[in-house]
Amino acid sequence: MSTFDATRAECSVFTYKDGLLSKIAHDLRVKVERFEVKVDGENVEATFDAKSLRVVCARKDGVDSHGTLSSGDRSKIESNIQKDVLETSRHPEIRFTGKATIDGDRATVTGQLTLHGTTRPLTIEGRREGGRWVGRTRLHQPDFGITPYSAMLGTLKIQPTVEVELSLPAD
Repeated sequence: MSTFDATRAECSVFTYKDGLLSKIAHDLRVKVERFEVKVDGENVEATFDAKSLRVVCARKDGVDSHGTLSSGDRSKIESNIQKDVLETSRHPEIRFTGKATIDGDRATVTGQLTLHGTTRPLTIEGRREGGRWVGRTRLHQPDFGITPYSAMLGTLKIQPTVEVELSLPAD
């Protein structure tokens, strides 16, 4: 069995702005700082600490834009994610269990994701990129009972679908 955490692996969540005032908002890269992924043959189990999401940076046209957000901006966004979006005091853990199928440099992991107290099927498509496996999936927040963040009477909001990327060593 192989076990990976944030010292050897990376998990990022990408959010995308929406709404009438989206020009003043930012797409974001958010990092999950505490998680564990266990791979035992084809079996995959993962837990993610919902309170450990940290804003890395804003993104512009799909490219990281470091320095765009102040530390205060990042802290406020992180607080909103924890309190208003993920409600981490009630739902502190995100959990996935599934099975992986590998075909050369491609992998498909199918299983069940429990997020915000709701369990739904999830498929993660992955591929080998150099010495790493990189898996990506899209999560539609309302499918998990999550109301996407909005402000200013809904004129500034986050799209309901976010993307999640997990990168593990290919050893």
